[in-house]
This record gives sequence, C-alpha cells and structure tokens, in this order.
Amino acid sequence: MPLQFNTVKLFSGSRTQVLSERIAKSYGRPLGDLVISRFSDGEIQPYFNESVRGCDIFLIQSTCQPNDNLIELLMMIDAARRASAHYITAVIPYFGLARQDRKDKPRVSIGSKLVANLLTAAGADRVMTMDLHASQIQGFFDIPVDHLDASVIFVPYIKSLGLENLTIASPDMGGSYRARTFAKFFNAEVVICDKRRKRANEIESMSIIGDVTGQDIVLMDDIVDTAGTLSKAASLIMENGARSVRAVCTHAVLSGNAYETIEKSALLELIVTDSIPVKTESNKIKVLSTADLFAKAIANVNEHGSISALFKV
Repeated sequence: MPLQFNTVKLFSGSRTQVLSERIAKSYGRPLGDLVISRFSDGEIQPYFNESVRGCDIFLIQSTCQPNDNLIELLMMIDAARRASAHYITAVIPYFGLARQDRKDKPRVSIGSKLVANLLTAAGADRVMTMDLHASQIQGFFDIPVDHLDASVIFVPYIKSLGLENLTIASPDMGGSYRARTFAKFFNAEVVICDKRRKRANEIESMSIIGDVTGQDIVLMDDIVDTAGTLSKAASLIMENGARSVRAVCTHAVLSGNAYETIEKSALLELIVTDSIPVKTESNKIKVLSTADLFAKAIANVNEHGSISALFKV
C-alpha cells in the first residue's frame, strides 16, 4: 500500500515571520493561523486559530534573543501538543545558546543541553536546524535532529564570484574543521587566524597560520556577533598581502556596534543567511535565503525522504 501522509501545517513564531512566509511559499502552502498575544507585562500566550488535531505541524522560530523567542517557541510546542497535533517539528533556523555547549569554566550552565531538554519536555517530536555552532549538540537530544548544511547555499554564490586565487580562512582555531570542509568544494587551501581572547567578545592578540599573499580570501564561520573577530582578521589578512577578503557566516547575530564595525572593516563583503532577520542598510552585507532549503527539508521529512540528499552542491 502507498504511504499515507497526515495533513501538513506550517506556523511561524513572531521572530521569523518573513522567513516563514518564504518557506511556506516555497513549500506551496500558506502559513497557518497562529496568534501570539501578550499581556501588558510582556507575558506571551500563543494560540492556534485553526484545528491542528491529527496534523503534522512545523513550528518555525529562530531562538536569537532566547529570553523571549525560546519561551515563545516552547509555548507554541506546548499549545500544539495540547491541541492533539499528531507530530510536532520545531524548525529552528538559528539555534540560540549553541555557543554554550560545554563547561569551559567552573560553575557554568551548558545552555544548549538545557534547551534540548526544554524542547523535548515541551512536546517536540523532532528538531530541524542549520549549522549548529558544534555538530555534537545533536547528541544532546533523544529525538531526531535534522541538521541542515548552509554550504549548499554559499558554494554556488562563491563560485559565481569567479575568484582566481581562492583561499578559505578560519577566523579561529575552533573553526578550522568547518573551513577545511568548505574548502573541499573548491579544492582550495586553508589558512587559520589564531586568536587569543581576554574574555568573551574581546580579543587579546591574533596571528595568521599560512600564506595569504596575492590570494582572494574567504573567511568562514557559523556566527557573526559583534564582528570584532572578522574585522580584526580581515585587517590582518590584508596587511599580510592578500588581494581581497570576504566573509561567509551563516547566522548574522550582529549585536552592539556590529554594523558600524563591518562598514569600517577591510571586508569587501559579508555573506550571511536570513536565519536571523538582518537590517539592510549596509551595502557590505549580502543576505542569501534559506527558504528553499528548509521547504525541501520539510517536504522530505513529511514524505520520509532523505535529508542528506539536500546537501549535494
């Protein structure tokens, strides 16, 4: 007998409304009617304005600024479970608190493990996300995790630039594996910027491992937050004789003075995705959409197809 599929419904949290509309359009189905009401003190109350009983539902919400957006997502999941949804997938384009994936000092929380526990306790049956800060965060879950790879979005764009002497760079030692994986798509060399931090978001020193002379450098990272590391790395790379420097970062957190830092930096271009809403006033920031990738992944999950097949460039 042919497989029987339940009705699929897509809903958006308040943080990723624009991206959710793009995903729904690519998927070929309008977003469902979900209302996020707020009490005067800021307390959130989501409710579904349509039946989800027996449906396979996908709740789309990035958890940047997690104090609000994570709680909203958890309550959306809880509301769906209590409304008798058949299968609940939390689609989290940007997984907040992913940088807190281990005890790097005494007496700290492992935030990403806590988030995994909360999502499961709320009633999520599956999580779909993209470019986690550390891939092993998938192991914090006891439910399926679909970990999408944004390389399928970035590689065609970088190839379209026609860079003659392409070299991939990592802005720190921790990102060297990510940079080497990305470099394989171009058969390119890899250089590493070795940085030392005084504390979070504050760099003490930086040096380059490898030769960048005459090269078109593409810095590769998963998150750009204050843009301090990228700016310092770009300046150092140009000072060491590179011909040009760009950066590719999946998640544009861009906090503090990040936009100003990018404008003043030696970067020709910062290439990001729309996993987090990005202001568009900067001419240096190029935003690539993840909508088609997530729409295809949602379709494959619903039809019991392969997710890894989507990662072929």
